[in-house]
Amino acid sequence: MSGQAWHTTAAALAAGHCTLVSLWGEAERIHAALLDRNHVLQHLSLPCPDGRYPALGGLYAPAVLLERAAADLWRLTPEGLPDARPWLRHEAAYPFLPVESEGAQLHVVPVGPVHAGIIEPGHFRFTCDGETVVRLEIRLGYAHKGVHHLWPGASVARGAQLAGRLSGDSTVAYSWAFAAAVEQALGATPPPRALFLRALMAELERLANHLGDVGGICNDAAFAIMLAHCAVLREQVLRTAEACFGHRLMMDRILPGGVAADLDAAGTVRLRALAQEMRLRFQPLVALYEKTASIQDRTLGTGILQPELAARFGAGGVIGRASGRGFDTRRARPYAPYDELDFTVPVMTQGDVHARLWIRVQEVEQSLHLIEQMLAQLPAGPIAAPLPAPGAGEGMALIEGFRGDVFAWVRLDAAGRLAACHLRDPSWFQWPLLEAAIEGNIIADFPLCNKSFNCAYSGVDL
Repeated sequence: MSGQAWHTTAAALAAGHCTLVSLWGEAERIHAALLDRNHVLQHLSLPCPDGRYPALGGLYAPAVLLERAAADLWRLTPEGLPDARPWLRHEAAYPFLPVESEGAQLHVVPVGPVHAGIIEPGHFRFTCDGETVVRLEIRLGYAHKGVHHLWPGASVARGAQLAGRLSGDSTVAYSWAFAAAVEQALGATPPPRALFLRALMAELERLANHLGDVGGICNDAAFAIMLAHCAVLREQVLRTAEACFGHRLMMDRILPGGVAADLDAAGTVRLRALAQEMRLRFQPLVALYEKTASIQDRTLGTGILQPELAARFGAGGVIGRASGRGFDTRRARPYAPYDELDFTVPVMTQGDVHARLWIRVQEVEQSLHLIEQMLAQLPAGPIAAPLPAPGAGEGMALIEGFRGDVFAWVRLDAAGRLAACHLRDPSWFQWPLLEAAIEGNIIADFPLCNKSFNCAYSGVDL
């Protein structure tokens, strides 16, 4: 496409005619993926032989972080980008954005990248007026792994290993997205049983993470009993995943062409028992949250993300659905086996910590419902199909992870090896929204807001 067409795309994004899915680069080329209003996925590619291209971020703010990262990773300069600071080069002096005020006594509180807990590294720069946050600026990239430069020349099997290790809490979502993109590139179709098994793994991953987040949010509001009980339930899910599929995080279980682990009769019994026990044990915890005024005093009205901002940034997952954006790839772009299953996508409009917690509660219930349906409908047959003969091709996919839609794009060379690959975590569009949601809240509520977002560090530090 031409530079003018690229600029027209920026105008269409700014007008809300489409949503940016991802942006990435190669040597002398910039790529973007978009969703139109009908949820059709489009891939755009612009040659930039001089290493420069018209910035989408000049008109469309959600592109800014991705364009800053592309500038560091591929030395592609986005012309007209309002914020061209380095994203990954931590040896460079980093000018945080200035904050000015008339009369207010502003002070700065730096937090991280090393934190008190065992969590990934990220720097949070708070500017406060008393206890009230005037601005938060987040800096990431401390867990940068250089993965984009490990894929070219790798085999599909090696690419699948790397994909499943980008962000450990989303290994199923990443592995499935990568596998689906490769399958599209090669024209491959996994067996029906393999698709059901992938979905079972995905719902187990969603369950484990949502249970952990519900407990973590309550713990950050000094309601530790919820963390203790939710941690027990989460551990039970992980142990069931290991018993059924051979790995707690189900790593290396989804491969292009199918899956690497089948579900036997004992595993089916375990999963049915898990669903029944989760439903019995989780509901009393939900009731405890509902009748405890002190915890709801902390979550209701705290960290509000306005629906129009969630829509503008194309926020996925819990973050978007708690602020009125009901996008769920399983529903908006149905893929097997979800196109045959009955489930509800919960949506709220309040956009506060409570709404984000409550969406998770409802999604736990839906995941249990989906697991029971899939066990009842699980087809017999093989769990993998041989991939077609190696050949050149491109493919892309969107898969719903627990944080939202995970995007994957691959290009294979004539020998069937990876020529290029790109995976995008939903957190790219969620971190900037956390900065917006905390403004006007007290700094003591940041851990609560941060946990209710639970954005990925590793997922954006590629």
